[in-house]
Amino acid sequence: MDVRNVLYVYLVLAFALMMTSFRRRTLQAKFGDFRGAVLYFVAFFAMFLAVPVLIIVACAPHPGEFLRFVGLTAGHAGTGLLLTAAGVPAALAAGFIGSRDPAMRRQYPFSKEACSSPRRFVIYETAYFLIYYIPWEFLFRGVLFFPMVPLVGLIPALAVQTIASTLYHYGHPASEVFAAAAAGFIFGLIAYVTGSIVYTVAIHAMVGIATDTFICFRRRQAA
Repeated sequence: MDVRNVLYVYLVLAFALMMTSFRRRTLQAKFGDFRGAVLYFVAFFAMFLAVPVLIIVACAPHPGEFLRFVGLTAGHAGTGLLLTAAGVPAALAAGFIGSRDPAMRRQYPFSKEACSSPRRFVIYETAYFLIYYIPWEFLFRGVLFFPMVPLVGLIPALAVQTIASTLYHYGHPASEVFAAAAAGFIFGLIAYVTGSIVYTVAIHAMVGIATDTFICFRRRQAA
């Protein structure tokens, strides 16, 4: 059986579990604001990175080649680093603008307790980067994008992963949903041009961490 068939069938189950049993608000209600958010990141990592990689290793005839195919590679490093550098001011601007939106301040950080101390903030944002943003990009810009390009073409593949990643923002502020739709195409193109998810991880994480940083700074000022 083609490893892609196994992966996509598994992902149906993974999405269902992440939107029910491992839903962030469900975990926070059970385990508390901070711990629940971190456990949500752990579940996201397990469902969308750890298990898919195990499936690839077990089912793909050449696992390393397939992992590189879905973006776990440095790719075109020169182009990637240039795009990442260009993304820094854009990420800071997006974070600052997002922090001014009351709806975004209610949404982020996922754990409001992360703003309570520098130590908690560093722990939270480190987990956010390592076990949330990496699997996010591996899923949407990797597994749901690269294998589709040779099958359906670039634009349909971009549209499919953008639709999926935008739908996962259901219940978020309207401004973020529209931003996610635009970012889906932009990040997909960056992944395609560089042949890697490394650079979209970096840029996407910068936006999220910048948003949290500005929001926590505003909260501390208000306090």
